[in-house]
Amino acid sequence: MARIALTMGDPAGVGPEVIAAVWACESLWRVCQPVVYGDRAVMQRAADLRGLAAAVVAVPSAEGAFSVSAADCMPCVEGPPLDSQAIVPGVVTAQTGEAAYQAVVAATRLALAGGVDAVVTAPISKAALHAAGHDYPGHTELLAELCGVREFAMMLYLPKDLASRTRAGLGVIHTTLHQSLRSAIDSLSVEAILEKCRLAHDAATAYGAERPRIGVAALNPHAGEGGLFGDEEARLIAPAVEAARAAGIDATGPHPVDTLMGRAVAGEFDAVVAMYHDQGHIALKLLGMHGAVNITLGLPIVRTSVAHGTAPDKAWRGVAETSGMIAAIEAAASLSRRRNRNDQ
Repeated sequence: MARIALTMGDPAGVGPEVIAAVWACESLWRVCQPVVYGDRAVMQRAADLRGLAAAVVAVPSAEGAFSVSAADCMPCVEGPPLDSQAIVPGVVTAQTGEAAYQAVVAATRLALAGGVDAVVTAPISKAALHAAGHDYPGHTELLAELCGVREFAMMLYLPKDLASRTRAGLGVIHTTLHQSLRSAIDSLSVEAILEKCRLAHDAATAYGAERPRIGVAALNPHAGEGGLFGDEEARLIAPAVEAARAAGIDATGPHPVDTLMGRAVAGEFDAVVAMYHDQGHIALKLLGMHGAVNITLGLPIVRTSVAHGTAPDKAWRGVAETSGMIAAIEAAASLSRRRNRNDQ
């Protein structure tokens, strides 16, 4: 049974109530034993909001938390003091940003020390994170720094039950991430694209695709139309694909993006390497917004998350979608089992 640390996310967003809403779900307890990193009072409010009949208890560390973790008992490893009554749903503050940050840091350090098998994060507010003085574009970059890695990527993964014609589900890996489109294009390089092809190959292998097939996206319309619409395909992407193939990776491209995702969902590819954030996100979220899972590649730990944000318009109204959290937990449990088998 996987031991999983759940971080509460931004207290002013939907994270706490999403965790509370799934805490007693049978599907969660079939795959893991969880502990929450977050504020006890916030999680108690969330439990009351979602009608969770479980005792929410503060614990000093995760060491003793798993002995009491059960469907009717939610142990919370608390961070710095938080005035839960001052939290306004959907409002960005330094206090909520700091609370979200501390939960991620503590859970990640526990995972690095082997205290849990995986970390599943609820969504954070980038604006609140910055208000608290933490200059990260999001979870991915923060986790990479905490883990001391230079080669990493965000992957959105659609499980096989939502991508039934694929062999083991479909992952989309992003070459550039949380930055302006102009700067994303400027930062593309052969080395960066090749790195993401390697990560895509390793990730697809980890989620069960034998000899993964990687489709690499073009940047420009019609894959540049032979240079008419840009030269990035010939100058950057094609050489990266050639280098990937020389390294034994079954990568092809650059493929026009308006047809690539359709081909991937039909089962032609096990993973897609996108050039920028929205190029990958929009397509995959249209295919399965609430079933998609955010997975950070390149880390020495397993980390997954929901594919949605803090949803300030829905926060603390008791209506937040919960299937994404279950999908993230199930993916984390599955990946940690595979990793443990490989280590053995």
